[in-house]
Amino acid sequence: MISNPLLGVFFHWLGGLAAGSFYVPYRAVRQWSWEVYWLVGGVFSWIVAPWLLAAINTNGLLATLGEAPRDSLLWAYFWGTMWGVGGLTFGLSMRYLGLSLGMGVALGYCAAFGTLMPPIFHGEFVSKVLGTTSGVIVVLGVGVCLAGIAIAGLAGRSKEKEMTDEQKAATIKEFNFTKGILVATFSGIMSASFAYGLDAAAPIAEISARHGTTLLWTGLPKLCVVLLGGFTTNFIWCVILNIKNRTGYQYFSRTVRTADGTPDPVPVPMLRNYLFSALAGVVWYLQFFFYSMGETQMGTYKFSSWTIHMASIIIFSTLWGIALKEWAGSSRSTKRTLFIGLATLILSTIVVGYGNYLGAG
Repeated sequence: MISNPLLGVFFHWLGGLAAGSFYVPYRAVRQWSWEVYWLVGGVFSWIVAPWLLAAINTNGLLATLGEAPRDSLLWAYFWGTMWGVGGLTFGLSMRYLGLSLGMGVALGYCAAFGTLMPPIFHGEFVSKVLGTTSGVIVVLGVGVCLAGIAIAGLAGRSKEKEMTDEQKAATIKEFNFTKGILVATFSGIMSASFAYGLDAAAPIAEISARHGTTLLWTGLPKLCVVLLGGFTTNFIWCVILNIKNRTGYQYFSRTVRTADGTPDPVPVPMLRNYLFSALAGVVWYLQFFFYSMGETQMGTYKFSSWTIHMASIIIFSTLWGIALKEWAGSSRSTKRTLFIGLATLILSTIVVGYGNYLGAG
């Protein structure tokens, strides 16, 4: 199957749309603690959706994983657990900074580390990337992406200065710029581990192809292993919080307790909470479902998939932030800076896609 970078960019945009949208259904969850709805959604993100869709779209999923090199499985799982640490704090980033700014800062670090480290680790960055015109264009696109993220970050900082405390509380109830920036930085660096996990799992895709899986779906078994690592980290942390905050009962009870321990008279909408948490989880997984498809189309510079993915996430999460009025009350200057950042991110995906197109040619 001949690579098609333009189609790959399209798939990455679909993945970005899913990633930028997944947190929205969580806003419909009522009277559940963060650790409760995060774990419920995570079961669908990291276990149900990846294994189900991989079983449907690939040949011999269990046989493929059984034949995979042990080192590949262990490293993919390990980097998945490291990514899980970043994923936990990623949720906190949005709690403290909101959808647009929280994702923007975290994904900026994630884009830089996740894109550049794999080719550097394999010793290919100078020869196969900087040594070719197409590779230089791809790196230029990565730089444009980082510039777009920085511009969007400036817009977020400007917004924070302009908003009153009341406005911040109305749009982002737990807004805390300093704490949010620190958490988002840590989250972004750790979240780049997902790219390392996919890179370590490359032999699994090759084995899946030998079993007759269509090239477009060969990345799905890799996700099963990496996401299992992420599930492990998140499961342990959420259970710890359940014990610490005494919220474990919320998975089964239609009544929650107030701060003083008395029952809240408003019943918990259990079915609604489970459905919206499951929806959020499945939508989250779709980002990597489309990512794995896009990666198969990028040819020589498939590592650049990470940049396109990150840029797309920021674009769509920012658009959601605008729709949810997180930027209400901002000045025209701030909004202009934000739109310049978005335009720069869109340009970055075009530049990266063009570099891959030349490489494929």
